[in-house]
Amino acid sequence: MIDLDPTELDTRIWNEELADFVPDRVFDVHTHIYRWAFDLDPNRATGPFADNIGKYFPEVTWELADQVDATLMPGRRMERLAFPFPFPHPCDFDGSNDYLAGEVQKGRNSAGLMLVHPGMGAAEIEATLRRTGHLGFKPYRFYSVTGDAVQCRITDFMPEHQIAIADRYGLIILMHISKRDAIADRENIDDIKRLSAKYPGAKWILAHCARSYSAWAIEQAAAEIRDLPNVWYDTSTVCESDALDALYTGVGVDRVMYGSDDMIGPMRGKYVAFGKAWSYLSPTNHAMSLAHCDPRMTYIRYEQLRAMKRGARQIGLTTAQREALFYGTARALVDSVTPLA
Repeated sequence: MIDLDPTELDTRIWNEELADFVPDRVFDVHTHIYRWAFDLDPNRATGPFADNIGKYFPEVTWELADQVDATLMPGRRMERLAFPFPFPHPCDFDGSNDYLAGEVQKGRNSAGLMLVHPGMGAAEIEATLRRTGHLGFKPYRFYSVTGDAVQCRITDFMPEHQIAIADRYGLIILMHISKRDAIADRENIDDIKRLSAKYPGAKWILAHCARSYSAWAIEQAAAEIRDLPNVWYDTSTVCESDALDALYTGVGVDRVMYGSDDMIGPMRGKYVAFGKAWSYLSPTNHAMSLAHCDPRMTYIRYEQLRAMKRGARQIGLTTAQREALFYGTARALVDSVTPLA
């Protein structure tokens, strides 16, 4: 498991840069609650998640999420929108969704989203929603019917018969869009515009600033998607201040909500943008010959919060806007959804 103990550098960054930015109440709309055991790959011990999930956080309970938040954001009152980790097939979907339901019950004023794959029909989905009380869906590109998890379209892994259920009941869809150009891809822009209009009752959250880890993607798309009334955005793990600035100014800060992407936040490093790409810079994948400065890395969450703060300089967040960014917008969105009886 990752060592959560803050270093002197972490404490300085929190006290000097972030403590006055993060409000007392925080609603995290992007939290993973899971067990590695729900990855049913018989070779998972040597698979793609062995060196991160298997090594650091093989089981995430509500208590562990509370511990991480209490360490990284001391004194804050946390509420969450949580969902399972989307392990590739074979994945225990029922186990994932039922486990999440039990953990969410431990939280105060929190909610969960159901992990779905395209083969699930309406009867199975509605039965799971009624059994678990989840308020919507977490699809993922790994489950694309095309077999291509990189260049698939939204409906390749979130088919319209499932979106129609979200529309009928006013449910949330937490969408991690695919394609190399993310939200700047022409098909993604066309799809989210068409689907949000055709299914106005569905409530979309586009994760990771619509997967704009660098500014150019949201800069290209913002003019076309900014007025979609049932689309919101979360800030999870985006560490570039200009990307946050582009999101705030491009779609409106009133459509943006804080997300952490735990258990990424307590890892050390930063997601950095370059060219038309981005990558994870870690303590072990770069040169450390930085004698002229402090070479230590802080938490990814602190780099994200720094970006959220500095990205807001241009618009000059009011206290009310800052509180809405971290709490009010998400609270209102979740409160707008009624669990299936």
